[in-house]
Amino acid sequence: MSRSQNTKLDATRLQRCLKKARNALLAERNAQGHWEGELSNSALSTATAITALAIWEREVGGHHPEGRDRRVKAVRAGLNWLAKYQNEDGGWGDTIKSFSNISTTALGWAAIGAAQGDDHHEDTVSMAREWLRHHAGGLSRHALARSISERYGKDRTFSVPILAMCALAGRFGEGREAWGDVIPLPFELAAFPQEMFAALKLPVVSYALPALIAIGQARHHLAPSMNPFTRLIRTLTRNRTLKVLQNIQPESGGFLEATPLTSFVTMSLAGAGNAEHPVALKGIEFLVESMRSDGSWPIDTNLATWGTTLSVNALADSTPLIGDEARAVSDWLLGQHYQEVHPYTNAAPGGWAWTDLSGGVPDADDTPGALLALKNLKVEDRKVTMAAVMGVKWLLDLQNSDGGIPTFCRGWTNLPFDRSSPDLTAHTLRAWKAWESELPADSRQRVAEGIDDALTYLRGTQREDGSWLPLWFGNQHCIDDENATYGTARVLAALNEFESRLDIRSTRERAIEWMMNAQKQDGSWSGGGEQPSSVEETALAVEALAGAQSSCADLRAVVGKGANWLMDRVEDGSWRDASPIGFYFAKLWYYEKLYPLIFTVGALGNVSDGSVRSDPTN
Repeated sequence: MSRSQNTKLDATRLQRCLKKARNALLAERNAQGHWEGELSNSALSTATAITALAIWEREVGGHHPEGRDRRVKAVRAGLNWLAKYQNEDGGWGDTIKSFSNISTTALGWAAIGAAQGDDHHEDTVSMAREWLRHHAGGLSRHALARSISERYGKDRTFSVPILAMCALAGRFGEGREAWGDVIPLPFELAAFPQEMFAALKLPVVSYALPALIAIGQARHHLAPSMNPFTRLIRTLTRNRTLKVLQNIQPESGGFLEATPLTSFVTMSLAGAGNAEHPVALKGIEFLVESMRSDGSWPIDTNLATWGTTLSVNALADSTPLIGDEARAVSDWLLGQHYQEVHPYTNAAPGGWAWTDLSGGVPDADDTPGALLALKNLKVEDRKVTMAAVMGVKWLLDLQNSDGGIPTFCRGWTNLPFDRSSPDLTAHTLRAWKAWESELPADSRQRVAEGIDDALTYLRGTQREDGSWLPLWFGNQHCIDDENATYGTARVLAALNEFESRLDIRSTRERAIEWMMNAQKQDGSWSGGGEQPSSVEETALAVEALAGAQSSCADLRAVVGKGANWLMDRVEDGSWRDASPIGFYFAKLWYYEKLYPLIFTVGALGNVSDGSVRSDPTN
């Protein structure tokens, strides 16, 4: 039997590995006492940033000499990074660990063209062209548009920006013809009051409003509608929608702190004759400031709030933060609590975003995460309770009619990232339960009803095999990029806290059975099949199963086998190797260096705190 086949747990070894993992996670805190993490470098972000800088520089024509050398050097460094990290097959993936895909490869090819780098990167361009010919059937505008649109289906959130960038970069030819396959986004709809956006059925998801406005204006400027009425309406609403765009741009200049979204907006404004507009100027400054020393850009500046709440909650089972350390993080989290209506999504006060920076937007994964962290920090302060009451209400008001929880806005559309999702609903259930007893009577009643509706939603969305699919995480090795392990582990963790409810008993048992059956022979988990295992997925599975109570006699052995697999990796150091399981907006992969640390601490801490341990003498 190999070391990973062992189903028994040595308590001494468990504590030793847990201590090592915990200390490593604590060491990642910054000087202020919270976590900031580090997102992976992104070829897609790098390509979009290069293009935005190059097109903007082209359009201003030397009228902004201050900082020009820095911008030119940034473009050159970005091109060199793309050349260095091109995959062997000639394409690019979203991260240096990702498979080549049509979106990032098309954008990399376009970026080199926008920066007029074909001659300097001849081999890189040649390889990219061959990849695109093979996977898209050619380099024509029609072939690329067809392939890119097939990847995203009815959701235009990302397909239109990619095609618009190719057109702006000159890869689709010159003049009006270059825009023939770029769908004209109805930016004029942004002139309506924000409360009407859901009813207007915009062709992009809620967070993509800046792209809708900027790309729509570029298309209108360079290839206006042949319909005179439509053309007139769009011309008349240009200034008004630009004002909307300016009002929702954060102080940092980065929309959602996201390089791709900010780049698409900036290059489109420049292409539409608005390179000197304040939004474009702030966008350029954001891109220059956010470039990394190696010439690359990440997908987002950081996930500081998300990483901090995950870390606090992972530590809670083994070594919770106490005293001044707990107070410092609690105060920091209270400082990230939105107290006013958010201009970007019109979200009511009460939520938390993924970052402490100005581009963040309150959402329904970070808000329950913050609520759980405040509970686990156990700082007795009236401000904490008041923030929790607001956060609970914010989630209740967000709950969709189907009982599930969406990411940003209630009832917006059925497009991805706006619909209800099992993982967000499960996270919200845990937050509601954590604070339920401390809420005012009327809020307790609403929470009870919200819990019933959310559990009904989870029962209804459980797949026939007993699993659930998440919204913000995936696995590039799985069919359709699914990650049933992440989704099921997150839902099971919530159901474990409602184990006394008879109405979910069979639902929970089916989830446990699926999780156990998904374990590999060596004790690990992948995204739900025979794909390569990861520390993140294995840790999430172990944590969820360790907290489960079940009549299944094999549960103890499954947890022990998984924990031993994790401890093998802690001992040989490979446990810190992050995997690209994160899904950012529009199927954009990322990995975060804190994820394997956080999830391992949570898993081993839950095993240590539970009854699954065996005597080390056995």
